[in-house]
Amino acid sequence: MPGLRVRAGTCVESLQDITELVNTGRALPLRCDRFEGEVAVYIKGFRDSRGQPSYSEYFQRPDRKGITWSVQVKGRFLQPHSANDVLLGNTFDRSLRLPWGSGLALQFAKFVDPALEHNLTSDTKPWALSPLVATVPHFMHVRADHVPGEQEEFPPRTSISDDTSQLSMASVSPAKGNRSEAQTRKDDHAAYRFRTPSERRKYFNKETNRKDLVFGPDDIITIDFCYGFLEFYPDIILRLPAGITFDLMKYWDKQPIRFVCGTRRRPSEGREEEDDEPTAEMFWCVEVVSADDDETVGEKGRDSEDVD
Repeated sequence: MPGLRVRAGTCVESLQDITELVNTGRALPLRCDRFEGEVAVYIKGFRDSRGQPSYSEYFQRPDRKGITWSVQVKGRFLQPHSANDVLLGNTFDRSLRLPWGSGLALQFAKFVDPALEHNLTSDTKPWALSPLVATVPHFMHVRADHVPGEQEEFPPRTSISDDTSQLSMASVSPAKGNRSEAQTRKDDHAAYRFRTPSERRKYFNKETNRKDLVFGPDDIITIDFCYGFLEFYPDIILRLPAGITFDLMKYWDKQPIRFVCGTRRRPSEGREEEDDEPTAEMFWCVEVVSADDDETVGEKGRDSEDVD
């Protein structure tokens, strides 16, 4: 297949080309009035727009065996947001050509991520989104006043691993006015100390548990959003258990493959309206596009700033 380009930013309209940063361990700074942080991208077998291969030791790590792509982000939300409203997933610009049997893939996705919501059959802007805290494989939280004076390198030289030991210090939003219950949970420093990512994800699959937690400017969150179901090279292929595969190159119309983090859109904010975005606000976005897609890469990229 042709080479790919990768772009990132805090909104779709102002993405920067970060192709040269993929697999290098270098991050792009992110800054807007909603979010402040950094993003780094790894893609197994990646070839840039000139067809040049790019490798990373990330995919050789024992704890990342089988992973084919990774979007790593470290940052903070500049206004308070309920953990139920901070969503992570994929959005698209136009309708998708879904292969026969795609329903099986969606069933598998729902099994892996019970909190997943989607409308991939939309005629306008398909989407599949989950609450970040319930879906991301690797999640690390630290309070800003507990961060060492010297900032740690990002992305780190070792794999990001779950750390929720300070999550009880985050703001707590009492569900249905039950302030005493919420405050008790906040005062219990062991409340959110999960032994494994699976425990954390299972706990936050419950909506009321997500609504109890609020992320704000004092919460530094680091994630590794990574999986091995989707391969980008040598072709774009979706691999499911039991040897089930989908050759997505037959259905891809070269529209961006977009990973986004944003806020949940309420019904009153117009999700029913066909032209509305799947999220109300966007914190950050990473998109993968074909290098020969002039409309997406050429025209759209002219107004973007170059990466230093």
